[in-house]
Amino acid sequence: MRLRIGSRGSALATWQAEHVKARLEGLGHDVVIQSIVTTGDRVLDRPLDLVGGKGAFLKEIEEALLAREVDLAVHSLKDVPALLPEGLVLAAVLEREDPRDAIVSSLGGGLAELPPGAQIGTTSLRRTAQILSLRPDLALVGLRGNVDTRIRKLRAGECTALVLALAGLKRLGRESEATEILDPEVLLPAPGQGAIAVECREGDDPVRGALLALDHPATTRGVTAERAFLEALGGGCNVPLGALAEASSQGLRLRALVASVDGRRILRGEKVGSDPVVLGRALAEEFVGRGARSLLSP
Repeated sequence: MRLRIGSRGSALATWQAEHVKARLEGLGHDVVIQSIVTTGDRVLDRPLDLVGGKGAFLKEIEEALLAREVDLAVHSLKDVPALLPEGLVLAAVLEREDPRDAIVSSLGGGLAELPPGAQIGTTSLRRTAQILSLRPDLALVGLRGNVDTRIRKLRAGECTALVLALAGLKRLGRESEATEILDPEVLLPAPGQGAIAVECREGDDPVRGALLALDHPATTRGVTAERAFLEALGGGCNVPLGALAEASSQGLRLRALVASVDGRRILRGEKVGSDPVVLGRALAEEFVGRGARSLLSP
């Protein structure tokens, strides 16, 4: 089968699209990649939440998918909103890379070694809130751009350190630039972080069938719980919310948090269950009872 992949053109997005392409070619399909410029790539002079949040990295690709200009789209799952446009589905989630966050510091140390007033570059409200809860003496500054751009800005002195997804650094062969890997107990990842998702049209059974071979059931199970938590709280992608589900001896262990952007209020909780959707929704219900929605409101 001939398959057309829609993808952003950044180095990380290209790596992910090429990875999916190679997997599909190994199954006997003829695959090409079509690079698509998204709003998030094009508009770099405004905060991400003012141009559609992380969904701004998907909009044009999903439009091309619905218009049948491409057959499937490859995304970083953490950028995919909990609710998809009508007519689109996630057909596969590939095996997850390490979901943790990492510090890349020009001073060579970790979060604890940064001096008071040091500037940390990130556009993530989740990272901002958790870092400020630990180090309110640090200055969080918005730093847009792909991984290469942000590291280049760090080297140019625009900030003292960055917080980046370790998975992205690994995929780009830049893991050695991480000066500290942050345990989820210190910085809880975003729902879906480290996982690659493949999206297609809901009624396109041949494409959906081809993509099913790429799905990693254990990863899908975990991220389904995380995204069920996100959806139940009505949160978008760029909100101060973290979630990580991992297999445990008792089933699936889901840890989550919701925070105020300034990090002064953080709700944490966890729950174990067998059904990922039920688990995510049940933990979200507990958070709602503790006032989580007030922290997520603009």
